[in-house]
Amino acid sequence: MRNVRSSMNDYPVMLAKRRRTRKLDLGGVAVGGEAPISVQSMCDAPTRDVGAVLRQIRALAKAGCDIVRLAVPSRTDARALSEITDQSPLPVVADVHFSAELALWALNAGVHGLRLNPGNLSQPGDMARIVEKAAGRKVPIRVGVNAGSRPPGILERFGGDAARAMVECALQS
Repeated sequence: MRNVRSSMNDYPVMLAKRRRTRKLDLGGVAVGGEAPISVQSMCDAPTRDVGAVLRQIRALAKAGCDIVRLAVPSRTDARALSEITDQSPLPVVADVHFSAELALWALNAGVHGLRLNPGNLSQPGDMARIVEKAAGRKVPIRVGVNAGSRPPGILERFGGDAARAMVECALQS
């Protein structure tokens, strides 16, 4: 760790050395590698409310946000993505749970990234279908797993080690 001065005050801030990662492009924003750290936020307006979402996105952009994430829990929300991505000043990441179809709709709508929890995709082959389409469009996927979406028995397989069980869930997907 190195000791640096915060721009917000005179107190030192401890920074850990960054891990080496591969740089990717998310709608014109470089993420990873030697790129500067980007700021991502999430709208709290229902995605289906295009006007409210675009107002929030513009406010986030004005405040210095680089990437915006939107929840896509329904077909109505997925249908709104095309209009939002067309007008958004920021790259849009669709946060999709429980439905491969919604993820595929989001890709068709032109989102710049996907956030998926593979533990929430129930059908065999769902993740492969999404990955294939995303790869064809050069859309990055952020895989997120959590304790609530682990497959049955995996925690026991790892002797109660939740961190190892979650990593295994992500790797299996």
